[in-house]
Amino acid sequence: MKTDTNTKLILLHPPVHKQGNSHRLWLLFFITFFTFAFHLALSTTRDFITPTSTAATSSSTATSTFPLPTSITDALLHYAATANSTTPHMTSAELHSIAAVLRRCSSPCNFLIFGLTHETLLWKALNLHGRTVIVDESAFRVGQLEQSHPDIEAYDVQYTTKVSELSELIDSAREQLRNECRPVQNLLFSECKLGINDLPNHIYELAWDVILVDGPRRYFAAAPGRMSSIFTAGVLARSKRDGGGKTHVFVHEFEREVERKCGDEFLCRENLVESVDILGHFVLEKMEANIYEYCRNPTSSSTLPSSSSSQADD
Repeated sequence: MKTDTNTKLILLHPPVHKQGNSHRLWLLFFITFFTFAFHLALSTTRDFITPTSTAATSSSTATSTFPLPTSITDALLHYAATANSTTPHMTSAELHSIAAVLRRCSSPCNFLIFGLTHETLLWKALNLHGRTVIVDESAFRVGQLEQSHPDIEAYDVQYTTKVSELSELIDSAREQLRNECRPVQNLLFSECKLGINDLPNHIYELAWDVILVDGPRRYFAAAPGRMSSIFTAGVLARSKRDGGGKTHVFVHEFEREVERKCGDEFLCRENLVESVDILGHFVLEKMEANIYEYCRNPTSSSTLPSSSSSQADD
């Protein structure tokens, strides 16, 4: 028997394509495993850090979204800078009297102020969510205020009265009680000598909750005096729209002759509910259009002492 010397040894090798598939399966397994492990670790870490992170984010959001209102910041800076100022200003008791009324407003207050004074920024801050409007006789001072504090609403007005004309102006108002100087009217169309009729239309349409008469500032024979601002405050309060309601009218320097006599004539002693230092506090109710008397109990004199018309108040 012959042996075939040409017989070849055949070795069987795994197919090359089979090896490639195996490597790919292992690679896919490791990728899947590490991906799962990564997500599991991330989820676990988030459970621990979320409360702190959320709190920090909330705090940051609150700080950036709800900063201290500009009006309050301005007021704090103003009074810090003028703590030792000699500028005339209200006493602590007078400030607290007005602030208490602003706090008691059932809804955001409409606050009208005659006179740009040392307390202007304070009133704006205290009436934070309400509407505060300033009326002053100096266009220059109003312009300065608006430039420094653009969020404050202020208007200048031209007074045509004089302190020396006090008696004649009161007599004229009495003569025109049923016509131009009646207690209930839209002053925008009035020709009453004491009425202020050159302010923007909305001033006569708004229902004012609080009115402060602290201007014009100066007080001498040729100065405009506060006859017009007191008369206008009385008419605005009695002509109040939107269901009526009471209006608090404050008159500063109430011991002086102009403020005392006009207060008695147009705001009425019967409506005086409080007197704090030299601040008179009146509460007026809405009146019907067919009533032509300012006071139910007219009085021609006052128990408060009269002050000299030569007194200066700058």
